[in-house]
Amino acid sequence: LLKSATYTKIQSGKPMIAPVFTSLRPKQWTKNLILFAALLFSEKGLLFSGQAWLFTIAGFFTFCGLSGSVYLLNDLADLEKDRLHPIKCQRPIPSGELSVGEAKGALIIILIISLLAAWKLSPLFFSLSLAYFMLNLAYSFKLKNLVILDVMCIAIGFVLRATAGVGALKSLEPGIYISHWLLLSTLMLAMFLGLAKRRQEIANYHDDAVKHRKILAQYSLSYIDQMTSILAATAIVTYTFYTVSPETIAKFGSDKMIYTVPMVIYGILRYLYLIHIQELGENPSEVVLSDRPLQLCVVIWAAVGVLVIHSARFL
Repeated sequence: LLKSATYTKIQSGKPMIAPVFTSLRPKQWTKNLILFAALLFSEKGLLFSGQAWLFTIAGFFTFCGLSGSVYLLNDLADLEKDRLHPIKCQRPIPSGELSVGEAKGALIIILIISLLAAWKLSPLFFSLSLAYFMLNLAYSFKLKNLVILDVMCIAIGFVLRATAGVGALKSLEPGIYISHWLLLSTLMLAMFLGLAKRRQEIANYHDDAVKHRKILAQYSLSYIDQMTSILAATAIVTYTFYTVSPETIAKFGSDKMIYTVPMVIYGILRYLYLIHIQELGENPSEVVLSDRPLQLCVVIWAAVGVLVIHSARFL
C-alpha cells in the first residue's frame, strides 16, 4: 500500500516542495538561534552593524539547511523504525508522501547549497559546517547506538553551532572569539536537554521505547535522573565561572554579567519542572516554543546580557 501510494503521488505530478520542507523540520530550527549569541554578546559592537546581522542571518539559514539535510538523512536511515512509531510514521518519508528517491535528491541538493554558502561566509564557518555534518553522519550510522556518546554527539552539535556564530562574523571581525567556559556550559546544557529527551521517550513508550530508539535499552529513568541532576548543576557552575572569570570581565569591561546567572538557574529549574511534573521534554524545541515562562526567561537573560555588555551605548 505504501509503495502504491508513493507511485500514485509521483504519477500525479504532485509538488514535492511541501513534504521536503516538512522533512527539514522547520520547528527544530530554533536550535540554530544559538548562532546569534556571538552577535548579541560581541564586545566589538557588532550588534549595531547591519552587515554583521546579514552575515549572522546567512549563517543561521545555512545551518538550517545543514540541520535539515541531517533530518532527511536520519529519516532515511530510520525509515523502518519510524514506520512503527505512532507519531514519526506520519512524517513524509515513512508515510510515503515523499519517496526515498526524492528524499535522497533533496538531501544532496540542500547539502551542496548549504556547504557552498558556508564557504562564502568564511573558512572557519565552512570547517565548522562540514564538521557538523560529518558528526551527524557518524551519529546517524554508528554513534547513536553507543550509550552516553549518543547524547554527547548531540551536545557537540550545539557547541559547533555556537562556534559557527563566531565563524560567520570572522571576516568582519578577525579578533572575535568565544570563551571556553561558555562553550563548556553550552556542552553541559545540551547534554542535559538530550538526556531529558531520552527520559521522556522512556516514560512515554515504556517497553515499546526500544522499538523506536534502540539505545534506550541502555538507559533507565533513575540513571538519567542522576545524570541530568549532575549536568544541570555543572551547567550552572560553568556558566557562573564564565561570568566572573577575569577574561570575561576584561573582555566586556564589566563584572555585571553575573546578574544573568539567576535567569540561567531559573531556566534550568523550570525545565526540570516541565520534565518531572508536566512530563514534557521529548521535543525540547516544542517545549521552548510553548512554555511562556521559559520564553520570558530567555528574553530577559538576553536583554540583561546585552545591556551589561553594551551599557556604554545606552547610557
